[in-house]
Amino acid sequence: MAASKEDSKTMKSPNILITGASGFIGGFLVKEALDRGYVVWAGVRKNSDRSNLSDPRIHCIELKYDHPAELTSQLKQLAATHGPFTYVIHNAGLTKTLDKRNFFRVNATYTQHFIDALAHSGIAPEKFLLMSSLSSFGKGDETTFRPIALKDKQEPDTVYGQSKLLAENYLREQTYFPYVILRPTGVYGPGEKDYFMEIKSIQSGFDFAVGTTPQRITFIYVKDLARVAFLALENRDVVNKEYFVADGDVHTDESFARMIQDILGKKHVFRARVPLGLVRIACVCSEWMGKITGKSMTLNTDKYIILKQRNWICETKPLQEELSFTPSYDLKKGLEECITWYQANGWL
Repeated sequence: MAASKEDSKTMKSPNILITGASGFIGGFLVKEALDRGYVVWAGVRKNSDRSNLSDPRIHCIELKYDHPAELTSQLKQLAATHGPFTYVIHNAGLTKTLDKRNFFRVNATYTQHFIDALAHSGIAPEKFLLMSSLSSFGKGDETTFRPIALKDKQEPDTVYGQSKLLAENYLREQTYFPYVILRPTGVYGPGEKDYFMEIKSIQSGFDFAVGTTPQRITFIYVKDLARVAFLALENRDVVNKEYFVADGDVHTDESFARMIQDILGKKHVFRARVPLGLVRIACVCSEWMGKITGKSMTLNTDKYIILKQRNWICETKPLQEELSFTPSYDLKKGLEECITWYQANGWL
C-alpha cells in the first residue's frame, strides 16, 4: 500500500556515514547519497580540503580513529541525537605515504577501530561497505592474461595491498553487521590527479609508457563506482559479498594514451616505452627525494610494483549479474567528460 501524504511527511530519510568524504571518490559517494535522499554524515580529517563538501545538507564529522574509546563515544552521541546509521561506507584510506608503516596504521588498524566502535556504540548499521582495492589480490597472470577471479588466492605484493587485505580480513571475521567489499580497478573522473598527470603529459606532446610489454588495464568511471556502492547497499540479497568493480572493457596502456590524444585533438605526440629498470631507479630516487623534502611522492617503490604489473584484468560477471550493473560510461565517454572538466576548471 502506498504511503499517504501525511505518512510521507513524517517518514525520516535514512542516515548514511561516508568516511574519506573529502577525497576524490568520497566526494562522488556523498553526491550520490544526496541525490538518493539520504541524510549524509561525512567523515573527514581535521585539515582536509572540504571544498567539495559545501552543500549545506552535508554534516561533517572528524572521526577519531586513533582513539577507540573516543571514537565509540562520538558514534554513541551521534546516534542518540540524530538516530543510527542505516548504512556506512568506509572509504577513508591512505594511498601514498613517506613511511610505509602508515599504510597498516591507517588502512588496517583504523578500520579495525572503526568497526569495533560501531559495534560497541550499539548502532550497528544494516550494512557496512568497505572500499578496498584490486591491489589486495596482487599480480594477475601475465602469461595467459586471464582475468583475476574472486576465487583466486589473495597475495598482495605491495604494502598498500597488504594493508587493504588486513582490513578485508578483519571485516570478514567480525559478526556485528553484514558487509560488502568493493575492489575497484583504475578509478578516473573529474578531479582525479594520477591519470590527470598522463593527460597533461600527452597534451604537452609526450607519452611515456612503462615496460616493453603493454599493460592490460581496466577502468571504472567514478560516477559508476558510486552507483555500484549504492546498488550493493540497497539490495537486500547482497550480504557478505565481494566484488571487483570495472566497466568490463579491457585496454592497453597504448590504446588508453591514443584515446586521450584523440579527445585532446593533439596531432603529434612523442611516444617511448621506458624499460622497467629505469622506472625502478626513478621510483627509488623519487622516494628518497620525498624523504628529504618531507613530501609524499607519486612515484615510490610501492608504486613501482603497481607500474610493473602487466595484468589488471578482473572478472566482472558477478557484478553484472548480482547487482544488475551496466556502466553508464565507457572509457571514451568518461574521458571526454573528465577532460572537459579539467579544461573548464583550469587544470589543462
